[in-house]
This record gives sequence, structure tokens and C-alpha cells, in this order.
Amino acid sequence: MSSPAEIPYKSFISIARSDDTPLYLQIANQFIRAIASGQLPAGIKLLGTRQLAALLAVHRKTVTAVYEELYAQGWVDVRPNQGTYVSVDLPTLPRETVQFTYPSRSFFSFQRSNLLDNPYERRLGTLQLNDGTPDIRLTQIDDLSRYYSSNMKRKSNRRKMDYFNHEGSEYFKEQLVSYIRSTRGLPIKSSNLLITRSIEMSLYIIAEVLLAPSDCVVVADIGNFAANMVFQKAGNRILTAALDEQGLVVDDLENLCKHHPVRLVYVTPHHHYPTTVGMSATRRLKLLQLARQYGFAIIEDDYDYDFQYDKNPLLPIATNDRDGCVIYLSSFGKSLAPGFRTGFVVAPDDLMAELRKHLGIIDRQGDVLMEQVLGEMIEEGAIHRHLKKSLKIYRERRDHLASLLATMHDNDVTFQPPSGGLAIWTSFQRPLSLLRVAREAAKRDLFIPRTILYQNQRVQGMRIGFGHLNTEEMEAAIDILKKVLYE
Repeated sequence: MSSPAEIPYKSFISIARSDDTPLYLQIANQFIRAIASGQLPAGIKLLGTRQLAALLAVHRKTVTAVYEELYAQGWVDVRPNQGTYVSVDLPTLPRETVQFTYPSRSFFSFQRSNLLDNPYERRLGTLQLNDGTPDIRLTQIDDLSRYYSSNMKRKSNRRKMDYFNHEGSEYFKEQLVSYIRSTRGLPIKSSNLLITRSIEMSLYIIAEVLLAPSDCVVVADIGNFAANMVFQKAGNRILTAALDEQGLVVDDLENLCKHHPVRLVYVTPHHHYPTTVGMSATRRLKLLQLARQYGFAIIEDDYDYDFQYDKNPLLPIATNDRDGCVIYLSSFGKSLAPGFRTGFVVAPDDLMAELRKHLGIIDRQGDVLMEQVLGEMIEEGAIHRHLKKSLKIYRERRDHLASLLATMHDNDVTFQPPSGGLAIWTSFQRPLSLLRVAREAAKRDLFIPRTILYQNQRVQGMRIGFGHLNTEEMEAAIDILKKVLYE
């Protein structure tokens, strides 16, 4: 191999264009293996970038990037006006690693959990149903870009990005406290607030602090599968209380408390997940009374409070809590693009101090810059303006979905348009297999994930989200659903 042209490049370079690894790194890594194994001896000259690019059928810039990577790692030398040569002084690489294949199995044992298998299905199809998510197309991208770009360029923010602060931006906490006070009626201060990445992260941290294995946790008999996964992961004993048109049946909960040492009750009282029913004011007060009587904690998950269509919605249970029984969870910025959303916890100071310790372990960095952006959007009213515009559209979409569902056979389908949120709970009265419905809908290019289907001996329902669908998409989706159900 006295000439670069005699080197059999294709014998050791194989390009996988479907691979996520960039082409230049694929090629560079294979060059390294060839050099380390002696297939390319030290001192030999390599083909020029134009010739090698033509041989491998890649862009010349790709080969340039390959040689730059090899040079940076010390595998080649670049001699001006002469070319690129395999380095004589090669980096240290044990010869046995040349043919190294990364192991597929661990040598050590570890705990495995089927409980945490991802329940979410993802598919990019023409039409999809979901459990009620905002429409990203309604997001004020220009506003978000302007606020974020402005904060990135602001010199005073640079030092904020140069240190770890898992407790978040104090400025954002002040603005969010003001926002929570005005929208939820909770008389909190910043020490009562914990900023997290999501409601799920909030719930996970609370379970770590509050629950011990085998503690009894009460949830509704039809409930939030993600929350149940967290409790099951903690090894808790899950008890179920009945649910009706007024929400969680607190008399059933009281009976459980008489026979079991209940540690925690998890509720979604504003719009129960998945059925969207609201817990009545009487039951909310009875729930607080039971918490004081039996000494259990209440987690109030207010996952969609911002999406209200009534002028006078019920305030959170936490607004009536005088004894520190309630831990309040919610999210902020749900109507914005996903990267701009955040979760938060409201709780008494002593519990909050412990929650911060655990947050510092799993999210030490935080996102101070993003929180600065969100704080400014609250202070300048951008959040209120965007939410006001989007709520009008979501209300119209709720009403349109209700009108479409009303065209189904009266005796087969029942539903109640919710006072808020982004989904309608739909029950089917005649016997059918919802999984079969999903399979048949998929053949017609409508994706229905398993996570919105609920079926057992007593329940046969589907949580149909309307937030992400415009009028035409909604009509097409329901038309397919009707055909699957009745043809």
C-alpha cells in the first residue's frame, strides 16, 4: 500500500444512513479501528478529501469533518501542501478493544420493574386521539421566541446560568406566587412553593418523602394510571374508593379508613381524571374532615385548572385547608409549547424543606433562564392574554365535539361536556371491545392509544381529548369512530 489509491477503504468503512450517528462520526470511528488494528499502518498517506468523498459517495465536507475529527484525536497528521497521513505517534488504545462490541447484558444484577414500563404509545399518523392536550399550533411562538431571545442576550442573566440552583429563580417564584394567589385563591408565600419539571416529578418526590413501603394509599377506582405507577413503584398498598357523578365517594373512603391505616389519599377533584366529573363542595369539606380525623395526607392534583369555561369555578380544596392536610400539585404554562411548561408543589414550610432536598438530588441544575422567561410573561400579562385567547377556542372545540358525539346512537353513547379541561369522558352502553375499536380505527388512519381506554366489568369508556384537534380534524376522527362502532 505505497499509494493512497491502493488502500481498500470500502473493506473497513460501511455507512449506515439510517443510523442516528452522524456520517462523519461513523466514518471516523471506522478509520480509528482500522488504524488501531494495523490495517492502516503508521505514516501512510490517505486519499484527498475530494477523492475519498467520491469513493464513499458522501459530500466532501463530510470527509473534511472526518479528517478534522481524526486530527483532533491524534490519529492523523496534516502536512501543508502534502496531504493527510496516519500519525506515527498514535494514541494509546488497547489492541483487544479494536474488535470491541458493546455488551448487551450487564455482568451484575439489578432490580427490574414492569410497573414502570412506558404506557404511552406514540405514532405519527394523519389523525390521533389523546387524553386532552393543548394544541401546539395555538402557541404564541413569536412571543416565546422574543422573551427567550431577550433573556439569552441579557448580560445580567449570564451569571445566573453559571451556577447550580435547583430551587429555581426567585423572581419566577415571586411571580408564580402572585399568579397562584390571584387564580387559585391560595394565600401562600414563596417558601410554600417548589418548582419542578412536571406534575409527575412532583408526585414522585412527594412519594419518596411521605410514603414508606406498604403504606396504604387510597385512589379512585377509575383513576390516573401515571399516579398509580408512582405509588406501586414505592411498594405502597393501593386501596380504591368508589366514584360517582359527584366525584370520589367520601363515605366509601371513610369506611376504608375504619379498617385500614390510610396514609395518603390522592384526588383530582376539579375534573377527575379520567372521567372529568367534579367533586362537590360538600364532599370536599368532608374529605378535609376525614383527613383531620384519621391523620392522612391529601394530594390534590389540579392538572388542568387553567382551562376553565365557567365564570365561577370551585377553588381548590387547599384553599379551605387550615391544618396543613393538603399537598397541592399543578402545572404552569400548559397552554404553551412543551419546553416552556413547568410543574409546582404547594405545601407547608416543614414538608417543603424536605422536598427541596430530594429535588436537589434529581434536578440539581434547574432551569433558571426558562423560569426567568416565564416570570416576565406573568408580570407583563402575556400568559393571561394567551390563555384568554386559547380558552375561547378550546370552549368552541369542546362544544363542537359534544355536538358530534350527540349524533351517535342515543342509547349507545353517554357523555357530559365538562366545565373545564381538554377532554370529554364518553361511555359506551352496548357490549364491545375497546381494543378492537382501536385496532379497526388504526386501519382507517385514526390512532387511539390504549391509555385513553377504560374497560372492566363496570366501566366501558374513553377519554376523548379535543384540545389538539381543529374542526375538520375532529369531524374526520369522529366519523371514523362512528364507522368502526356501527358498520
